[in-house]
Formats: sequence, structure tokens, C-alpha cells
Amino acid sequence: MALISDLFFEARAAAQNLLEYAVGPHVRLGVTGLSRAGKTVFITALIEHLTKAAARGAQRNALPVFRVRAEGRLSAGSLEPQPDDAVPRFAYEEHAAALSGGSSGPEGRHWPQSTRRISELRLRLDFESRGGFRPGPQSLAIDIVDYPGEWLLDLPLLNKSFAQWSRETFIASATAARAPLSTKWREFAGASTPIAKASEEDARRAAELFTQYLRACRADEYSFSSLPPGRFLMPGDLEGSPALTFAPLAVDEGAVYAPDSLAGMMERRFEAYKTHVIRPFFQDHFARLDRQIVLVDALSALNAGPAAIRDLEVAITDVLTAFRVGRGGFLMNLFRPRIDKILFAATKADHLHHTSHDRLEAILRLITARAIARVETIGAEVDVIALAAVRATREAKVNGFGQAPMEAVIGTPLDQERIGDEVFDGKSEAAIFPGELPRDPQAILLGEPLAIMANEIDYRFVRFRPPPPRRAPDGTLLPPPHIRMDRALQYLLGDKLT
Repeated sequence: MALISDLFFEARAAAQNLLEYAVGPHVRLGVTGLSRAGKTVFITALIEHLTKAAARGAQRNALPVFRVRAEGRLSAGSLEPQPDDAVPRFAYEEHAAALSGGSSGPEGRHWPQSTRRISELRLRLDFESRGGFRPGPQSLAIDIVDYPGEWLLDLPLLNKSFAQWSRETFIASATAARAPLSTKWREFAGASTPIAKASEEDARRAAELFTQYLRACRADEYSFSSLPPGRFLMPGDLEGSPALTFAPLAVDEGAVYAPDSLAGMMERRFEAYKTHVIRPFFQDHFARLDRQIVLVDALSALNAGPAAIRDLEVAITDVLTAFRVGRGGFLMNLFRPRIDKILFAATKADHLHHTSHDRLEAILRLITARAIARVETIGAEVDVIALAAVRATREAKVNGFGQAPMEAVIGTPLDQERIGDEVFDGKSEAAIFPGELPRDPQAILLGEPLAIMANEIDYRFVRFRPPPPRRAPDGTLLPPPHIRMDRALQYLLGDKLT
């Protein structure tokens, strides 16, 4: 039955690709990242730049590394009707208004709501081609697919049994860093008897305690990343449904449990979750992607310490095992699309002085090294970058107390952000010395604290409000400032715009 389903999926995917190819050149770009990595902000800024770049005329090019723009070949960028009638449209206009303050003015600016479900948007670029088979005016349709990274971490579950997933989850929950967070759930699970008669109340309580454990792991002070099943943290329209009312049990691999037993019910719901939640997501959206960017909030993991960094490494490795990657010929890509370029991006680079941007990139490269090595052997390109889709700070030198001037970033910290005993009000600018990331990225795995060494202060990065909106001389809003957004665009789309 599974084979027939897979064949039907491949045939349907091929038909969709043929239909899209007949309309014209296109690329499906997946944008994901774990919680608070900045997916919504990245997509909004991308659209702002690509729809307004050509219209800025002689103004300074804000995307110097994005070749089609730097060479003056980008003639227009415009939004088109939603390509998939069954998928919500990415609310670009609403998110752009949040960043600028909209009708409430600059003082009302705030970060848009984070991604909680899948959404899509089509953007068309008109440009002048100087290469390929057809030089001259061309256009490229870019379908941007936004989805929670937590859902991505579910894909490896497709190849795991309930017993295997349960065993791996219990092992992870018992590590030194996670054990205090999982105590209540593990105690309840330890008192549960797999062969006992199924009880909806026991299943509900187990799922509730298990979800509380996952949420505790995701909190800022721990910032763990590898937390499947993803819908327990991002349930979407499944919140409260039986599809999410299961939890790991201490069951034996290969054992057969009575259908009316607790283990039988939990295993059945786990398999239903794979069949009705994970597989449709993979087949309807994920497997059709051509390019992918994975946004990573590495700074939160750095704040939380080496355990969070190692967990992030595990999560990223799991993410890459889920991708259908590789480089094939035209016909192979037409009938069985694969992701041929993946970009891992460490976000919020604006929280650091520019002297640490390359160091942040090196840290992410270290974290992704094992995963990248695996993917590169099967022909996909993978790269790493540190960026800020919207730059919320500027840099300055600040006089220290009896010391030489220090490199600082200046911005407006969010309300209730704090450094030590200082609590910010969300209105006043502050000059903050973020410290320097270690020169040797290996130091992060050894537990070197991120500190202002001269004062021995353990520093935690603060979150800033969006920058005040900027306007052109004619009064139109300009795209927000960024760090290395042009490099990301060139890597992901540059070869399609030659």
C-alpha cells in the first residue's frame, strides 16, 4: 500500500512540475528555521528588497553582491496571485506594516508574529539575461514556501518505529542537561504499564506532561533544538486533537501489543501521526522544493551553553537527513525535484560588532560540519553565512571606565530585556558592548563563557526593536537595512538570473 501511495505521489509531483514549467522558469524556495530564528522577518525583507530594488533608480544599491541588481539587469519585481489554492498566502503586507509601524507611525513598529503554519507567496522578477540559451528579457517566478522548522524535525520520524523513537527520546531526556526538565514526565511514564488497558485519561496526561517537557527545553535559558514531534510545539490546527495525544513508552522493539492496551493505542497514534500529519507535509510541500535556506538562532544557543550547542548540532544533522537533495539533469529535476542548494544562515548578526560576524559564521560552520559532509557526497551544494535580514543596530565606539574605547552596537532593546540589574523600557536607545566571540570556534563546545573578559561579566545578548523606517526623497518606504542579505540572495538565486 505504501509503495502505491509513493508512486502516486511521484506521479502527481511530476505533473505539477510539468504544469509549472509550461508556465515559465520558476524556482521553489523553502524558508525554515527553528523557533525565533527570524523566518517571517527574512521573507518580508527579501520581498521588500526584490520588489523595490529596481524602482529605486539612481539611489545607492543596497544589494551590491546580488549580481543581477549590481549589474543593472533587474528591471522589476512584483507579487503575483497565490500559486496554490490550498495553502494560506504569506501575509507580506501585514508583516511589512509591523516592521515600519504602519498607520500608527514609527513608534508602533514591532517584530511580526512568528511562523506557526505553512504559507506561500509567488514573486516574479523581470531581468535582462546575458547568458544561457535565450539572452534578452526574461522572467523568473519564485515560489517562497514558509514553514515552521519544528515540522521539519518530524521528517526523520517517518523511518522510525514507535519503540525506536521512544527509546531515543528517553535517552535524550535523561541527559544531565535535560533530566531536571523531564522529571515529572519520566516519573509518570515510569509508572505506566504498556500492557495495561488503554486509558484516554492516561494518554492525555502523558501527552500533556511530555509537551510541558518539550516546551521547557525550548525556553530561552536552555534553547534546545532537537524536540520532535514538532506539532507538539507548533500544533497549528491540530491543537487538542487525538493526533497529538500520545507520548513515548518503555516498549520493546518488535513486541506486539494488544490493540486495546496502552502501548497499542500509543503506537497506533504515533503511526497515524506519521501517516496523516508528517507524510502529507512531505509530499504536498517539502518534496517539491528546489532551494532551501535554514535560519539558525545560534546566539540563543551560545547564551544557553555547550549543551544547547551540541543539541543544535544534532537537530541540524537530523534536518539534513530529511532533505531530498542532490543534483540531477533537467529531466530528473523535472520529474523528481531535488534540493540542489542549501544555505544555513546564523541570524541576528546585528547583535554583534562586525568584527565577530566571521566568527559567528565559523561557529555555524563547525556546528553544521558533519551534516554538510554527508550532503556534499551526494551532489548538493551547502554553504553557511551570518546575516541579519533586518539590521536593528548601528555600530559606535564607546568610552570604557578608565579603559580604551570599546566597540559597541547601538539600538533600542525590547521592553523588559535586561543586562544584569538593568531593565530596558523598549523606548530608549542603549549602547551595548556585546563582547567578542572566540577566535577558535571549538571553544564553544568546550564551554568557554561568552563574557566581557576584562570585567568578568557573563553577557547575554539582548533583543532589539526593529529600526526606524527609512524613506526615499519621494516619501516611499525603503527596504530595511541588512547584513549580508545580498550574499544570501546571490547564493540562492544568482544562477537563475544570469
